[in-house]
Amino acid sequence: MSRSQCWLFLGPEIGEKQSAIDEIREKFPPQGLEETVYYAGDITLSAIISNMMNGSLFADNRLFFIKCAENLKKKEETELLASYISSPAEDTYLILISEETSISRVIEKEIPASNKRIFWELFDNKKTQWVTSFFNREGFRISNEGVETILELVENNTAALKQECSRLILFLDKNKEISGEDAEKWLSHTREESPFTLFTRIAAGDLSRSLESMRVLLAAKESPVAIFAALASCFRKLISYLALKEAGINGDFEFRKIGVSSPGAKRDYGAAARLYNSYSAESCLTLTIEYDLLLRAAGTFPEQILMDQYLYKIHTLAKGT
Repeated sequence: MSRSQCWLFLGPEIGEKQSAIDEIREKFPPQGLEETVYYAGDITLSAIISNMMNGSLFADNRLFFIKCAENLKKKEETELLASYISSPAEDTYLILISEETSISRVIEKEIPASNKRIFWELFDNKKTQWVTSFFNREGFRISNEGVETILELVENNTAALKQECSRLILFLDKNKEISGEDAEKWLSHTREESPFTLFTRIAAGDLSRSLESMRVLLAAKESPVAIFAALASCFRKLISYLALKEAGINGDFEFRKIGVSSPGAKRDYGAAARLYNSYSAESCLTLTIEYDLLLRAAGTFPEQILMDQYLYKIHTLAKGT
């Protein structure tokens, strides 16, 4: 079998990454494709590979996803996965996904260059064009202030933009230009909680709203593993942001490279940088990994208690607390 059955999709731009995944799906007959999603660290890599090596009785082709692939760092894991990629199972395909811009070199070097892509966040002018074009296609007019408000309040990727803009058009009047006030009013009304809105609460130093956000996520059956993976990604980005700041680097290009370019991201990471220094940000990342492992080993212990304890400790790591 061939390494060309494996792909590596990196970077923070979720929407374009999803489009690339959909293009791969289209190569298979829809009725003959079985899909399985794993999060790195959720189960052992040896179990994942065992599942990929075992054939399916019900599908002609199988497509596996390993998300948060940046968490595959142990030597035994990276070498095991690299060995599998060099000779994947017949009729079995693998897509490794990470919001980071690189993963273990041991794994990366096994992926063909043609199957490896980094999906960068859109430049500000491209995001403005994306939002304007979306509403124009739907028959709406939107002001510059309306576009800026949407970019300020929505996560910095086209998947989130599409989701929130699609909700907006359910409430807005086609006969009236969308103003910044309109966008803020209805986005606040329809906006759903996510691990990234939780990070916004953390960055603002608001413990009570962080606890509320976490409870909403758990009530919505959001996986704690996915919450911790997203927060770990945010804290890694914060560490990179602080390193640039401490080096006296303030250029948009450098911030864009680490995924901090939208008004919302600049606001969140700027706020977080006022609360956390490099040491405390590293401590937040370590604490996130520790509680992820603790939760996996906790068995029937109430996850809400552990998550509340985690958030309390995260907030106490802020400067001056």
